[in-house]
Amino acid sequence: MPSLGADMEAGTLVEWLVKAGDNVKRGDIVAVVETQKGAIEIEIFNNGVVSELAVPVGQRVPVGTVLAWIDGKAEGAPVRPPPTLVQAVPAPPPTPLPPSAPSGRLQISPAARRRAAERGVDVQQIKGTGPGGAVTIADVEATAAAAPTPEVLRRRTGFDPAAMRQAIAAAMSRSKREIPHYYLSQTLDVSATLTRVEQLNSERSPPQRVLPAALFLRAVALAMAKLPELNGFWDEGSFRSGDGVHIGWAIALRGGGLIAPAIRDADKRSVDELMVAMRDLVQRARSNGLRSSELSDPTVTVTSLGDRGAETVLPIIYPPQVAMIGIGRIVTRPWVVDGAIGPRLVVTMTLAGDHRASDGHRGGLLLSEIDRLLQEPEAL
Repeated sequence: MPSLGADMEAGTLVEWLVKAGDNVKRGDIVAVVETQKGAIEIEIFNNGVVSELAVPVGQRVPVGTVLAWIDGKAEGAPVRPPPTLVQAVPAPPPTPLPPSAPSGRLQISPAARRRAAERGVDVQQIKGTGPGGAVTIADVEATAAAAPTPEVLRRRTGFDPAAMRQAIAAAMSRSKREIPHYYLSQTLDVSATLTRVEQLNSERSPPQRVLPAALFLRAVALAMAKLPELNGFWDEGSFRSGDGVHIGWAIALRGGGLIAPAIRDADKRSVDELMVAMRDLVQRARSNGLRSSELSDPTVTVTSLGDRGAETVLPIIYPPQVAMIGIGRIVTRPWVVDGAIGPRLVVTMTLAGDHRASDGHRGGLLLSEIDRLLQEPEAL
């Protein structure tokens, strides 16, 4: 069971798309898992033959649980355990649990205990479903809602806005509690960028046209490649650089909610390729067609409010990432150019940075590099 976000403790297997004996290769979709963010397609990362499906449909298991065994020679492929061992033993959940507890003593993660206090739930009345009967955040929420867990789950065609709000709130609460944020804003003259957009779209049909956001994303990706300390993760007390610039593109879902799947290697894609990727992610995010790797891969997140948003966005970093960029609405403002004041199209970009991984000086260099790139849009 992959981790599909900092707030995820467990997921429910709702559909297998393979069976024992099937040949599989890296990138194949093999299962569908339901989380608070909706139904997510699970990819495989090894070549081989499915020898056993270890988790039945309808079962909720912690992050790290073995879902299936693959027989093959691919490097890193899971090795089938001896027949005498119990298979699909879950790995420890992401929040620390006591290694053992005296008989009769409740096992509960610190995060779950805090959530129980926030929700006014008596922890002694909660039935734990974690390893060894430990109480998890999901158990707290289930008890608070007084909703029984269904025995048979079907693949969903939509998502639960309330559950997604809870997931977003949990992740953002953790972020503000644990991450020492710093904020930097810079207002950029994007008149040249928008002129370039008009040039690109002048002879294109609507489906092939690009949006300003694609050029913004390209500039952000190239700038991130030059300042790698803002592109990666804070993990176990230290910074870990990303293996590429994989930008999480924030998408508003119909009916409420937000999700930010990754555009991998964004710095190596052209403006047109980024536009195609953005359209594809929006379509699949709103139809429950996202893949697990797209939710676990982002090294930095960008949120753009478009022409109907506010002028300034103050983003909250999505852990374990160490930076997030907010792009406000493009507006016309008086601007000094060559000593004369005139109307110009401008946009405010705001960087939220993690002070454990970077500082305001490096963050300022990032915004300045984005500005420089957008003043030369033909080179993007």
